[in-house]
Parts: sequence; C-alpha cells; structure tokens
Amino acid sequence: MKEINVRDAVGMALCHDITQIVRGGVKDARFRRGHVITEEDVPVLLSLGKEHIFVWEDEENRIHENDAAAILADLCQGANMERGEVKEGKIELASTVDGVFRVDAEHIDAINDMDDMCVATLASNMPVKKGTKLAGMRVIPLTIELEKMEAARSVAGTEPLLQVVPYRKMKVGVVTTGSEVAHGLIKDTFTPVLAAKLKPFGLRVDGHRLSDDAKEHTLAAIQELLAEGMDMILCTGGMSVDPDDRTPAAIRDTGARIVTYGAPVLPGAMFLLSYLEGSGKSIPILGLPGCVMHDPATVFDIFLPRLVAGIPISRRDIRGLGVGGLCMRCSTCHYPICPFGK
Repeated sequence: MKEINVRDAVGMALCHDITQIVRGGVKDARFRRGHVITEEDVPVLLSLGKEHIFVWEDEENRIHENDAAAILADLCQGANMERGEVKEGKIELASTVDGVFRVDAEHIDAINDMDDMCVATLASNMPVKKGTKLAGMRVIPLTIELEKMEAARSVAGTEPLLQVVPYRKMKVGVVTTGSEVAHGLIKDTFTPVLAAKLKPFGLRVDGHRLSDDAKEHTLAAIQELLAEGMDMILCTGGMSVDPDDRTPAAIRDTGARIVTYGAPVLPGAMFLLSYLEGSGKSIPILGLPGCVMHDPATVFDIFLPRLVAGIPISRRDIRGLGVGGLCMRCSTCHYPICPFGK
C-alpha cells in the first residue's frame, strides 16, 4: 500500500472506500475500493478532505481490511443469519428468521481484547425479527497482519460465535387461579393479556382452566392441560405469600423440577419457573406474578422468547438478572430495546 498525493493519482485504483458524510443527510461511500480515479474526481476528493489517498501494493503478511472483515464474519456467522456486502471495511450480519439472538460473549470479548479488531453485536438473548441487524465487524487499520487474524481464529474456537434460535410452534395452556374468578365474582382479565403476549410469536391460548385456591384443584387443572398435549403451561394468580396463595405448591406437586421461585427482577419478583420432564419432553410450567397483567415489561417478557425458542433457562440465568433487572417504567415502553433484563 502506498500513499500518494491525490493530484498525482489520476488513473490509479483506490484500495479503500472513501466516505462522504453530510450532517442530517447521508453517510456512505462516495468512492469504492477499486475505483479508478479520474480528473473529475480530484476536486471531489479534495472537498472530502482527502489530500492523499492510498493505492494498493502487495505487502507480504498483510491483508486488506475487507478481507480481514470477512475472516471475522466467518468466525461469527452462525445459524439463521445472512451476510451483507463488505462496505467501508465493515460487514454486517442480519437474521433470516424470527427468533432469539445468542452470543458467545466470552469469545467475542477475547477477539475485541486483541489490538485492531472490532465486533459489535446486539445483546445476547435479544428477541429479533427476520431482517434485524445483529452484528457488525471490522478491523481498525486499512491493512492488518495475517498473524493477528490467525490469532483471532485461534481464540474464537471451532464453533460460530453467534446464532439465531428460531421460535417453535407450541400449544400453550393457561390455568387461572383464584376463588374470586372461579366463582364468577370478577372477570378474568389476565388471560387476554397472555394471549396478546403470545400472539407476536405466532402462538395462542390453546387450553384454559379456572381453579379456586385449593391446591388440589389447581393441580388437577394443570394435569388436565398436560393430558391435552400442552407444550407450556402458564399459571396466573396465587403466587404471593398470602395463606390462600397455593399455586407454587400445586406446581411442585406435578413433579416438575423447580428452577426458581423468586427472581431479582422488578416487576416480577414472585416468578416461578419449572420444567416437567418425561417421555422425551421438557414442558415449562410457569407461575406468573400479578404484575404481568398490568406492566408492559416484566420478568415474563424477558424469558418468554427463550421458552418459545426452546432454550433451557437455568437458575443462574434468572438469579443473575439483578444488575439490569430493575425496570425504569418509562412513560413510553420500548422493551426490548432498553437495558431491562440485559
């Protein structure tokens, strides 16, 4: 690579994109790599602040930024994503499906800790739509040593560092507990909220039972839905510490493995997650706190995408949410485009 005065560059090919930035307007490549400079280009280049440009000369043991970006993309790109064209030394990845975006943060951090490299992604476990931009990657200099890119390959390991896990088709059952609802004293306003939260994932409430506060009745309602082939069961009501609130006990009596009862998330502290395992299936059974009915973003919204994608959720996943687990209760909710649950 050789630096020359732009006035002496007519007839030479650029070895890098040159960006034009107009405040409030465009930020794009005005000239692309490989463009052969003409007399008419010289004043344009000068107006962009380019007194000098670089033309390509082969350098042993160094590669161009575009080729280096492609190596980083190779290390990162996993299932269900597509690669954009290299532009100004940068490559972006986008999702090809609706699903949950997953990041191998340890290895991404290891690459970013190396000099002259940059990989930026969305937060791990972010719900994404088809076409959502997931990540961008580039190297900082115009050329970089091959040795550094080989080192990046070494620290990245053998598996792609990013993936999108698509949503599954599921049958969802809801058990509404509470004597006041079961006896018709008040209307069930919780189930319609759950139906609305399921709809963006292509799901609906496939089975519904009402139960009073008796533990054995709630247990029977859950068992009926299991017998009908539900892939996930959501229990509402009876989740606090009042003497009549016995939903957690009913869930335990199904034989489900309790991952946690309680979460360091506000709103959503009284959250219960369990899995009933058998016959080759692992069925999530959830106890949902009352806040899910009236708060736009709660612990349920954090974990619902992962449950629909079939991603196992551990106690550590839940108990590690304290930092970032406080909702700011913005006047207009933008979840999941916010720090809540990240």
